[in-house]
Amino acid sequence: MADITLLDGGMGQELVHRAGDKPTPLWSTQIMLDHPGLVTEVHRDFFAAGATVATTNSYAIHHDRLMDTPVEGAFSALHQSALYEARTARREHGSGRIAGAIGPLRASYRPDLHPAPEEAVPLFAEVAALLAPACDLLICETVASVAHARDILAASVPHGLPVWLALTVDDQDGTKLRSGEPVSEAVPVAEAGGASAILINCSTPEAIGPALAGLSATTLPTGAYANGFERISEGFMDDKPTVDTLTLRRDFTPDLYADHVMAWIDAGATIVGGCCEVSPDHIAEIARRLRDAGHTIV
Repeated sequence: MADITLLDGGMGQELVHRAGDKPTPLWSTQIMLDHPGLVTEVHRDFFAAGATVATTNSYAIHHDRLMDTPVEGAFSALHQSALYEARTARREHGSGRIAGAIGPLRASYRPDLHPAPEEAVPLFAEVAALLAPACDLLICETVASVAHARDILAASVPHGLPVWLALTVDDQDGTKLRSGEPVSEAVPVAEAGGASAILINCSTPEAIGPALAGLSATTLPTGAYANGFERISEGFMDDKPTVDTLTLRRDFTPDLYADHVMAWIDAGATIVGGCCEVSPDHIAEIARRLRDAGHTIV
């Protein structure tokens, strides 16, 4: 049996569902502004379900996402709000780690929009500098290309915390990043760049197995956390998308998702959890399965 780190689930989508507001391009950032304390509530529920890591609600807080919005000048304040909500939930729970989330620049799933290193690295580093002092680790999420991986590690590793690199893969062919590059090509970049773990995130559950196989050459810990969307629609690939262009798959029950997660663990994953549409109920079922199988949740 193994020691398994159990991440939380999909903060952004859980906030959208609980708030009941019409989604905006600011997504979970807007809900954090409009519903103070709701982020803490979601963190609290994920901890209660069995998660040992709270991922900060900072994924979408980038200058380019805030541009031409009423909160364009609130970049630093928004990061502090996300950190405060996570730390409050951990204090109330009494244990757990905080992972500072750094999402992609410009748009998710769009490696073609990733800027040149001389622009990307300073932007990522600015976020990492705000998050690192209040976090136990940094988690670089939805990394869609080798260039994205190289740049975000260059920006985040120097801050001295463990950095987990989470790659997003093609929903139809999990052996490839969304850029079309083989997942295996990200392994030497992650190792040379100082990553402490390599994960697969925000992809369909069926794509995770082939993606994890692509990480077989690494000696770093590996893991995965999938989303519950049918697929990434063309509408979501447009500029300033909103999450209501994405559709929840009908077979995404806690029981069925836990089946996928346990298969990843059988394949060697030691860090698991959930991305978009993974609720506290999903995490609770995974925790139950892990305990029943004799694993230790750490």
